[in-house]
Amino acid sequence: MVRLRVCLAAAGFLSAFALHAEEPAPPPPAAAEPAPPELRPALVRPLLADAEAGKNDSSPSWAPAGDMIAFERAEESKREIVIARVDGTVVKTVYYQTDDDDMGLGALLPSLGKATSYNSGITWSPAGDRFVFMSNAGEGNYDLYLGTLASKTLLRLTRDPQKDGQPHWSPQGGPVAFVSGRSGGAQLFLLDVDTQRAVSISPGDKAYLYPRWSPDGKRIAAIYGANENHDVVVIDRLPMKPTDDPRAVRQRQLTTWAYDDLSPSWSPDGKRIAFYSNYNLQNDPKVWSLVVVDADGSSPTEGEGLAARVVAYNVVPDVSMGPAWLPDSRRIAYVRNDKQDYSPINVVDVETRQSRRLATGTAINHDLATSANGLLAFRAQVDQWDRIFIVKIDE
Repeated sequence: MVRLRVCLAAAGFLSAFALHAEEPAPPPPAAAEPAPPELRPALVRPLLADAEAGKNDSSPSWAPAGDMIAFERAEESKREIVIARVDGTVVKTVYYQTDDDDMGLGALLPSLGKATSYNSGITWSPAGDRFVFMSNAGEGNYDLYLGTLASKTLLRLTRDPQKDGQPHWSPQGGPVAFVSGRSGGAQLFLLDVDTQRAVSISPGDKAYLYPRWSPDGKRIAAIYGANENHDVVVIDRLPMKPTDDPRAVRQRQLTTWAYDDLSPSWSPDGKRIAFYSNYNLQNDPKVWSLVVVDADGSSPTEGEGLAARVVAYNVVPDVSMGPAWLPDSRRIAYVRNDKQDYSPINVVDVETRQSRRLATGTAINHDLATSANGLLAFRAQVDQWDRIFIVKIDE
């Protein structure tokens, strides 16, 4: 398996260094038990009825109401965002490119006149009528843009010469959290969409990645660190108003051990955070686990205490998506790293630690995302091309 690299998708933030650590002693393995019965979903179907050969779909993102879903469609180096209703009706395609023509070549050789645009990382406004995404506009540098469902017009929100990306809109209608290299490294900022004012909220000097707002819009979870040793942190006391002092922000570390912890994801009730960690019983940095801790910082941050919070071993870490909580805040859908079973989707109860295979009939599954009403969207491979599927889990 190729070493997993933590990156800001297509934006140049990359951390790839060797892991050196003294690991806590793994707990003794539990006695083998019979596999629990499979979960039989009430519905499994592709989002779009007509598949397009030569294009790969990925990274589904639900609108807050669960009535629409956005996903990324890649064709060679081109990437666009498609927005569709749950019934598969395409509402909008987002592809932004400047009108600049490199050296006037467009008139003679259209294929050479413009660079291919890369658009990704959509995040929805709480009302679901607007969205923010990252694009290089065919120019090479990544900025954030604002779009609406009602208009084709896109508004450029950031113009810094350094890369901006990984936006996440506050679910309570506040600012957009994002990662930027404008201060010399991957740091966190808050962006007021209406005024386009950006404020730094990074209390530390290491890299921050994958910011995620809490459901109440008062805290942000992210990963923080370097050298393949990223920790999960929660930042509060955020400057939500122009008069707030950004120096008052506070950071609490939820993990402090020597393992790599990635992609924090809040439970819908805001009480717990799930993340991927390369802590495992084999002490193999290429094998990943699913860990759940209390969001208030009361769980152990390292050692055997944190190791005991593992709810599933041998998982596939979909780094850009994060673990997919179900609406009950008790179960998480994840992909099990089982090549013989073609990477099946499992659902784990975080209280009992019981995992059950979800019988979707699909293969090479990735990019799990759950809607507010319980539908699960994911990417699966069909005839060598990636497609978005929707599944309803029967309670």
